[in-house]
Amino acid sequence: MRLAGKVVVVTGGGSGIGRASAREFAREGAKVVVGDINHETGQEVVSEITAEGGDAVFHPVNTADYGQVEALVQRAVDHYGKLDVMFNNAGVGGMQVSVLEMPIEEYHRVVAVDQHGVFYGIRAAGRAMKETGGGVIINTASVYGFIADRRQFPYHASKGAVVMMTKAAALELAPYGIRVVAIAPGLIDTHIVDGWRDNPAIWDAAQKAQMRRRMGTPEEVAKVVTFLASDDASFLNGHEFFVDDGAASFKR
Repeated sequence: MRLAGKVVVVTGGGSGIGRASAREFAREGAKVVVGDINHETGQEVVSEITAEGGDAVFHPVNTADYGQVEALVQRAVDHYGKLDVMFNNAGVGGMQVSVLEMPIEEYHRVVAVDQHGVFYGIRAAGRAMKETGGGVIINTASVYGFIADRRQFPYHASKGAVVMMTKAAALELAPYGIRVVAIAPGLIDTHIVDGWRDNPAIWDAAQKAQMRRRMGTPEEVAKVVTFLASDDASFLNGHEFFVDDGAASFKR
């Protein structure tokens, strides 16, 4: 097991990529603090992990609130004695509307979680890791941090910011033995795309956005996340890793 004895915090751990990653971290031997705004789904993930013989606890968190993110990190330190890996994964989709018609409140809602929440996680985890001699921070960006689509302005703004926050944080935290990397998923089959199934045209277009004409699974992303957290990735730092079946590499 590549992560035996490591302590990991996963935000957005109650569903999708976060859920799959929390379970994969546990299978690799890590002790996992599952953070999520949804108490029910977060607890379900903990139950799934413990049923498989893993070690996990749930802690509620709204990542748009720095105090709550700080408390989440502190829960890991108090309960398990340290923090080795922080997966800043929590995110929200956005209203699909032109930038000219975008409600100001909607812009702030998306940015608060998808951008500020990642900053809060970097800051809180970085402070804890500095005290213990290092660690790994993994941020969830997106292919939409690199390529543009229509009616996705706040999401693009946030994910593009995550890309540069990853680089800047990696540079600043390197002297403390902390690596900072990001994943850039393409279209992954999570609850965010559930509504698309009812529209054949949208669903078909989504499938064709990848080179092999299918969406990825949360479990496929989780395998990359746990690799990046492990010592097998010890010389990877300050970069984003596409998990998109080539979606960002070709013109549709």
